[in-house]
Amino acid sequence: MSTTLTNTAAWKSLRKHFNEVKEIEMKSLFEKDENRGKSFKLDELGIYFDYSKHRITDETLSILFDLARERGVEERRSAMFSGEKINTTENRAVLHTALRAPKGSTIMVDGRDIVPDVHAVLDKMADFSNKIRSGEWKGFTGKPIKNIVNIGIGGSDLGPVMAYEALKYFSARELVFRFVSNVDGSDFAEAVVDLQADETLFIISSKTFTTLETMANAQTARNWSLSQLGDQLSVARHFVAVSTNEKDVTKFGIDAQNMFGFWDWVGGRYSMSAAIGLSTMIAIGPVHYQGMLNGLHEMDEHFRTAPLEKNIPVIIGLLGLWYNNFFDAQTQAVFPYDRYLHRFPAYLQQLTMESNGKHVTLDGELTDYQTGVVYWGEPGTNGQHSFYQLIHQGTKLIPTDFIGFKKSLNNLPPHQDYLIANMIAQGEALAFGKTTDEVRAEGVPEKLIPHKVFEGNRPSSTFFLDQMSPENLGKLVAMYEHAVFVQGVIWGINPYDQMGVELGKVLAQNIIPELQYSSKEIHHDSSTNALIELYRK
Repeated sequence: MSTTLTNTAAWKSLRKHFNEVKEIEMKSLFEKDENRGKSFKLDELGIYFDYSKHRITDETLSILFDLARERGVEERRSAMFSGEKINTTENRAVLHTALRAPKGSTIMVDGRDIVPDVHAVLDKMADFSNKIRSGEWKGFTGKPIKNIVNIGIGGSDLGPVMAYEALKYFSARELVFRFVSNVDGSDFAEAVVDLQADETLFIISSKTFTTLETMANAQTARNWSLSQLGDQLSVARHFVAVSTNEKDVTKFGIDAQNMFGFWDWVGGRYSMSAAIGLSTMIAIGPVHYQGMLNGLHEMDEHFRTAPLEKNIPVIIGLLGLWYNNFFDAQTQAVFPYDRYLHRFPAYLQQLTMESNGKHVTLDGELTDYQTGVVYWGEPGTNGQHSFYQLIHQGTKLIPTDFIGFKKSLNNLPPHQDYLIANMIAQGEALAFGKTTDEVRAEGVPEKLIPHKVFEGNRPSSTFFLDQMSPENLGKLVAMYEHAVFVQGVIWGINPYDQMGVELGKVLAQNIIPELQYSSKEIHHDSSTNALIELYRK
C-alpha cells in the first residue's frame, strides 16, 4: 500500500484505456459480439449476474483485475478471513464472516477460537426465540408476549428492520414487530400507540449501552412500561439487551441472563447476523434464521475461494470503481423488483457509505481520488413513476443494479410477469435507448422528436434469483459486504471504522444543555447561536 493508487501501473493503464473507450456505445459492443449477453455473466450460488450492459470490454476487465491484484485484494481478503487486525485504526479484526461460520470451523483471534463463542450466542438466541414464539415466556402479569419492539440505531436498526421486512413472508404473523431508532419522540410514540405493556417485549440493542438515541428511547420505553405495570421488577420480564455492558444493563433492570453479547471484531453495520439479529430470529424462527446464515456463509466462501475473474463481489466492486473514478459517476442506484426488499437500499446506504466514505488512506494521507459512492434506491416498479426519468434522459450517469426473482412468494398471476417484464425492459431501455430515426419512424411530430429520444448507453447490472428466501437474502447481503471490501482495499482506506459520525455527536452533547437552560451562555458561531436562541424562544 506504500505506492499511491494513482501511481500504480494498473491505474495508469486504466486511465489510458478509459480515454480510448469512454465514447464507446453499448449498442456497438452488442452488435460486434452476438454472444455478449452470455459471455459477460456469472451463474453462481443460484444468482444469475448479468453485467453485459456495462461500458466495458474484455480489456477493461483485464486491467481492473490487474488493479485488484496490484492493490493486494487477494492478500487482504486472506488476512480478513484469518482474523488479522485489518481494522488498523481501531486495532481490531474484521470477522463478521465468523458470525455465520458453521460449527466445527476454527477462526483464531488473539489465540482464541471464536467459533464456539459465536454458536453459544446463537444457541442462547434460539432458546429465547423459541420461548417467545411458543408462549412459554410470560410477561410480568402472566400473559405471553405478542409484541416485540427493537430499539437501536444504525446497524442495530437498519439490519433488523431490513431483514424483518425482507423475510416477513416467513415470520410468525401472530406476533407484532416494531422498530424504533430515531430520537424524535414521534418514532417511539407511533411504535407503541396501539400496544399494551403487559404483552410487549423491548429489545435494547446497543453494544456500549450508552448510545444517546438508543438509551433515550430505552428510558422512554421503560417509563411507558412501568406506567402500566407499576412494579420495577416487571422490567426484567419485558426488556432484554443486546450489549456488552453488563453493569449498565443490570442497572437498567434487565437480568444479565437476558443479555446477548457480541464482540469488538463486529462492526455495527455488519452485525445483522450477530445477536443484533435477535428480533429477526424471533420473527422467522431459528430454522429460517440458520438458512439466512447459510446463505451468508455460501457467499463468504464464494468470495474467499473464487478467482477474481469469476468472483461476483469482486466484479461488482470493480465496476463501481470504474464508474466512480473514471466516468465521475457520483451515485449508484439499487432497484429491487420485490416488495419484500423495500428497505434493502436503505440498508445498503449505511453499509456502503459509512464504510467507504473516507478521504484519508490507511497511511493517514489525503486521497487524490474519489472514494465512497452514494447509494440510493427504491423498489420497482414504483421508481419507474418517480425518478427513472432522470436516469433515462437526465444529464447524470447513474449505474444501476436490478435485483429480481423468477418466482413470487405470493403467486397472483399475472403480477410477477408484469413485474419482471418491467425490470428487464428497464435494463434494455437504459442500454440501448431510442434514436432519432427510430422515433421519427414511429410518426412522431418533428418538434417532439428531441423530447422522445433516449440516448441509452447507461450501464446496469441484473441479479436474477429463483425466489425470495432467507438463504437468498443472506447471499445478497454478503455480496454487497464483500464488494465494499474490494473497493476499500483498492482505494487504500479502512471500511471498518466510522469516525466521521463522532463530531456531530460530541457537539450535540454541548448544545443539549444550551437548549434546555436559557440561562446558559452560548459561544458558537453566529449561525449556531441564532438557531439556539430561536429554539429557546
